[in-house]
Amino acid sequence: MASKAIVKAGGQTHKVFKKKVDRGIGDRGDIVVDHTAGPSAGKWDKINLTEKSKAKTVKQGVASVKKWHRENPMMKNGGSSPAWQRSEGKNPSGGLNAKGVASYRAANPGSKLKTAVTTKPSKLKAGSKAAGRRKSFCSRMSGMKKKLTSAKTANDPNSRINKSLRKWNC
Repeated sequence: MASKAIVKAGGQTHKVFKKKVDRGIGDRGDIVVDHTAGPSAGKWDKINLTEKSKAKTVKQGVASVKKWHRENPMMKNGGSSPAWQRSEGKNPSGGLNAKGVASYRAANPGSKLKTAVTTKPSKLKAGSKAAGRRKSFCSRMSGMKKKLTSAKTANDPNSRINKSLRKWNC
């Protein structure tokens, strides 16, 4: 191991180094990643920059690790579900909070998800974007409540769907 680098990316720490691998034809050095923290701790991976070529230097391996984490965002808590799927990303009064929306947008590039329109309908200007979003959400979720929930969930005031409908003033 002539050269190695420590990389912190995606809430994880990695050691990137050159390792001799015996392939039967002769020893060859491959760039390897040792996952020292996070969900992959203790695992070693060979780095592929592309499908056809392997990283030739540790510097290329570090760039590859960083690129992989940019393209595949990991969750802050070590790879479990994103915040929008856990209670920390949900608003207790219904819908997602700002952290939940941010984690959803990070996991789904190009998404235009926004937080709820909580302004009372009487205060919204008729025909405004917010009024349109609210009206669309209310009609869509009311239909889901009727067709996709059980009678127990539909009548439960603490169900997520009823909380979100109340929050949006539906």
